[in-house]
Amino acid sequence: MAYAGGVDVGSTQTKAVIINEKLEIVGRSLTDTGSNVTVAAENAFNEAIKNADIHEEEEGVEFIVGTGYGRYKVTFGDAQTTEISCHGRGAVHMFPGTRTVVDMGGQDTKAIRVAETGEILDFVMNDKCAAGTGRFLGAAASALGVPLGELGGVALKSSRPVKISTTCTVFADGEILSLIGKGKKVEDVLLGVHQSVVSRALSLMRRVGIEKEVTFTGGVANNIGMVTVLNQELGFDCNVSSDSHYMGALGAALFAMDRIMAGRKGQHGMAEVK
Repeated sequence: MAYAGGVDVGSTQTKAVIINEKLEIVGRSLTDTGSNVTVAAENAFNEAIKNADIHEEEEGVEFIVGTGYGRYKVTFGDAQTTEISCHGRGAVHMFPGTRTVVDMGGQDTKAIRVAETGEILDFVMNDKCAAGTGRFLGAAASALGVPLGELGGVALKSSRPVKISTTCTVFADGEILSLIGKGKKVEDVLLGVHQSVVSRALSLMRRVGIEKEVTFTGGVANNIGMVTVLNQELGFDCNVSSDSHYMGALGAALFAMDRIMAGRKGQHGMAEVK
């Protein structure tokens, strides 16, 4: 049995995935990236190996691909691929009907249009402003004293969302606290925050063209409030997997398995696929 690994080093968290030659996820792990990116990558990969119950000396992972902003810090990896390609590939593998991907992480948001093969047709990203990213949600959580994992659930209790006017994360906490000071309910402010983030994500998606099916990837896909608001604005349900957070790492692992399979074909006298 061949095994391949993908390590997605994000600005906030690092993810690792191990797949077998049936393209099944057999191990996964998630850790905070922190200040030492190389160590985070190593820790995530080693934890995924443990999770997969693979004995390196007996079976081992034959090929490892690094992705994410810190992909070149995956010093034990064999190759690197952009996170755009990996999220597209992972999304189409998980949901074959995927044509549009929205990837929302801690520091940036990407909208990607993909072919049925997972090939990237077009993409745009918002990496200069955190207002449409997980960081904006984090600022709201901090200002209101609500645990990040509970934001979506609290927001969905709202019946009268408050419009958030700020377009800058730096000033978000000030506006949020001002609204609370004016007597606005926490849930109404939070739903407004979620709607603001979704609005910015949709503007990116429209630039590449929103085509069904839409798959939501990245850590923010774990937020039920974000998923609900995005579905409402789209007018249909997007694809969300329990492994959405790992989609980039999964795509990297799939590219790694391509290399393993291509190498086997090369050994059997066939032209090796680059």
